[in-house]
Amino acid sequence: MRYQRSRGGAHLDGNGPEGIGLNDFAVQLRRMNAEFNRFTQEFARTQNLHETDILALIAILDGDERGAPMTPSRLRERLNLTSGAVTACLDRLERSGHIRRTRDSADRRVVHLHYAPHGVAVAREFFRPLARATDAARARFDEAELRTVMRFLIALNEELAAQRRQDD
Repeated sequence: MRYQRSRGGAHLDGNGPEGIGLNDFAVQLRRMNAEFNRFTQEFARTQNLHETDILALIAILDGDERGAPMTPSRLRERLNLTSGAVTACLDRLERSGHIRRTRDSADRRVVHLHYAPHGVAVAREFFRPLARATDAARARFDEAELRTVMRFLIALNEELAAQRRQDD
């Protein structure tokens, strides 16, 4: 397949062996990131949240999905915030019903952060169009292609995380 640029974006036309260059990836990743940002900015606006609150929600959701709940101290490190800023952020998120705080059963001093059922329901409803678009795009690929895309996304996230750790 050959990758061609078109006025409306890029497409694969199936003619030729040219490779896809770094700039081609950069353009598409920027476009995708801009679209994701539009969704998240609108979600923040409708929920009266700050951009930092959205980043905190993502970190808390990722922790819940990995089975390793986020803690305020890890959130502070991840978002590079002061303790006071994290407390203000978590207070806003808890008051608005997006998160809940629980104490660790083994060490009551440790606080775990979880996405609250209300927050999950609100986010699920708001981001449903994004989920539909993702599913529609996925439907264009067979299972082997999706595995390749997933491997690329995992590798890119690993490289970005390693770069962030190196910068810290």
